[in-house]
Amino acid sequence: MSGRPARRFAAVRSIARTMPHLSDPSTPVPDRRPRRLRRTETLRRMVRETQVSVDDFIYPLFVTHERDTRREIPSMPGNYHWSIDRIAAECEEVAALGIPGVLLFGIPEEKDASGSGAFQAEGVVQAAVREIKRAVPELLVVTDVCLCEYTDHGHCGVIHDGDVLNDPTLTLLAQTAVSHAEAGADIIAPSDMMDGRVSAIRAALDGAGFQDTPILSYAAKYASGFYGPFREAAGSTPQFGDRRSYQMDPANRREALKEVLQDLDEGADMVMVKPALSYLDIIREVKDTTGVPVAAYNVSGEYSMVKAAAANGWVDGDRIMMEILTSIKRAGADIILTYHAKEAARLL
Repeated sequence: MSGRPARRFAAVRSIARTMPHLSDPSTPVPDRRPRRLRRTETLRRMVRETQVSVDDFIYPLFVTHERDTRREIPSMPGNYHWSIDRIAAECEEVAALGIPGVLLFGIPEEKDASGSGAFQAEGVVQAAVREIKRAVPELLVVTDVCLCEYTDHGHCGVIHDGDVLNDPTLTLLAQTAVSHAEAGADIIAPSDMMDGRVSAIRAALDGAGFQDTPILSYAAKYASGFYGPFREAAGSTPQFGDRRSYQMDPANRREALKEVLQDLDEGADMVMVKPALSYLDIIREVKDTTGVPVAAYNVSGEYSMVKAAAANGWVDGDRIMMEILTSIKRAGADIILTYHAKEAARLL
């Protein structure tokens, strides 16, 4: 033994003689000490590899047809049903926190078999978009394009003999997207998982003069058990069957890349993986494969589990929240849609 390792070893032996409670001085001395860069918060902050920023967030909001309403969603504490006449004030607070955008879901007064409330010019989302853009024009408004909240059967498309019909649904989705753009939506986000819907929506938007309106496609949306609280909030639980014939099988990885690449070929500008926490590997693969902006949806079940555990004192809610958001960003997400957005923004 010679040189620096020998000198370090001799120093440890010398210290050990005066501190007999230390471990055996013959134990090898480590050559590398990563702990040096973890000693203080300032050091940890300086070398941190993944930085979560308020700029990463989009905040989902539920808009109801009712008036003068701010009603907490029982399974999603801290989130509310907002009436159109009160949503602008909430969005002003969102913008003041530095959050760049919101995602709107609508709860209509009436539902029917075709989900016609989704594409009415005076529909709940369309009216909310206009109100938000009037009050907070700089805030990005993203609109979810799907029929499930508007159909009386709760499925995302037209039903015939118990089946969800793909192609007839595309026309309705395209109409919905155009109505949102006409109301002032900044980004259109189709979540239905019908084949070819991005192509249909892109053609409809371009034909209506909205060539510059981007599409954020829910490209890899899995048939997940994590959506339960959302379905309560949006009133969109299927009245029969489930959505596994059009949403993705949670066991499939290669299929996610196929869906993503197809949506990009059809004209999507950004793509989304949903849910986020159980699909971090998919987020990473999508990011590495495409290089386009990738969004990840930290969904309602992921949110509600944290809230329930924190309410019972089982976890530190703020710490777990930030750890989850960091993991999503570390996996490769450029955009995080999360119900935690406001509380995370306050911490950041």
